[in-house]
Amino acid sequence: MFNSYQYSNSYDDLLKLMIQNAQQAELDNQILQIVEQFFEKELSKESRPFSRPERTRLFQQVTKAIFADVLGKIDGAK
Repeated sequence: MFNSYQYSNSYDDLLKLMIQNAQQAELDNQILQIVEQFFEKELSKESRPFSRPERTRLFQQVTKAIFADVLGKIDGAK
């Protein structure tokens, strides 16, 4: 018979393992690097110079918007 306790433990174990593997692979850094490359490419198309604080703030806002969209898609996934 199906034991929900055993299922829960194996689910939790799998979740921990997947998170550890993603952290060891530095997946977060890889994703951030992709966003940063996109940001720099798009920013280079602009003729207006930006100060370092402006660039930082713009990068933060763009990145947060992208991640908010991704999270929305994840939450809506079935």
